[in-house]
Amino acid sequence: MSSNKHYLPLVILAGAVSLWTACGPKEPAVEPIDETFATQTEKLLIKVDTLYDKLENPWGMTWLPDGRMLVTERKGEILIFKDDKFTGEKIQGLPAVHNVNQAGLLDITVHPKYAENGWIYISYAKNFEDSTAATTIMRFKLEGNTAVQQEDLITAGPAWKGGRHFGSRIIFDNEGYMYFSNGDKGNIPMNAQNLNNAHGKIHRVKDDGTIPSDNPFTDSLGNVSSIWTYGNRNPQGLIYDKANNRIWEVEHGPMGGDELNLIEKGKNYGWPVITYGQNYDGTPITDITEKEGMEQPKHYWVPSIATCGLTFVTSDKYPTWKGNILIGALAKQHIARVEMDGTTFKSEEKLLQDIGRVRQVAESPDGYIYAITEATGLLIKLLPIR
Repeated sequence: MSSNKHYLPLVILAGAVSLWTACGPKEPAVEPIDETFATQTEKLLIKVDTLYDKLENPWGMTWLPDGRMLVTERKGEILIFKDDKFTGEKIQGLPAVHNVNQAGLLDITVHPKYAENGWIYISYAKNFEDSTAATTIMRFKLEGNTAVQQEDLITAGPAWKGGRHFGSRIIFDNEGYMYFSNGDKGNIPMNAQNLNNAHGKIHRVKDDGTIPSDNPFTDSLGNVSSIWTYGNRNPQGLIYDKANNRIWEVEHGPMGGDELNLIEKGKNYGWPVITYGQNYDGTPITDITEKEGMEQPKHYWVPSIATCGLTFVTSDKYPTWKGNILIGALAKQHIARVEMDGTTFKSEEKLLQDIGRVRQVAESPDGYIYAITEATGLLIKLLPIR
């Protein structure tokens, strides 16, 4: 395996291959000497190992209790890794997916009580008639490497043509409720304000896909009763802060206006009525950025970095990062380290600039940070150097 073509400007530091962020001294670039990157931020020195460099449009990752890591590829495959190495095996028997643009096989996670029930959850774009598709949550169990007992739990309809804005992330809270994100499908932004469809929303269901009785919107007026929040453009990042019982979300703006939001029951996050972005041709979407009854982001980006997957750092392995949010940037090709003071934005640092289009960042059960990139096809692991 070789990843030399992915190297960034480097400097030799104490025998390691290292890349310094803006907080460090500027040094002349040298040729890479092995298959690792490294970075230094504040007092934390990080060496970044390239574990695999042949991923094809990866999207999500999760870990099984036996230490195996599962990585999804949008075309419809799940790769199996063990001890940070690709085993050469993939999960068999998965459903066909609508592999168009941003649609396909998307996120993956395990049930919080996986050791007891064996359920694995995926989000995927399910094919319907007339070449339409909809974000669907499915669960299954493993028999060897085969997906068995497959159950489609909920479909975020109506089905839609094309492959834009499928959202897709799945999380569980401390009470065992499942949340998943679904984008507005792109060509009709006001989907996000319409409670009669599932698009442009964060949804909350039980682990079997049924609707909790205390969800904020009932179906008495045609509302989709799984909706937890609305006005979310294309939320491709969702993470649960277990210690503080908080849900964090990032969503793509159009040209500018990517958002970091604190997700709370029944709230309206404004898209497309309010936004800090504009149309891709430079024309305004709206002339307001605030409105009563609509939530403000905790932070936003102009220009867009194309926010994607994110993780909340809880590990003691990264002491100066603990409590920070790490966010993958597709367009700007880095990881954003966001420091919060409670729920208030404090600061941001760019890590690993030009590493590639970072689709997801995740913390493993043993406390290490991993990331996957598109185009460059990397699976990387961030190793603290004491």
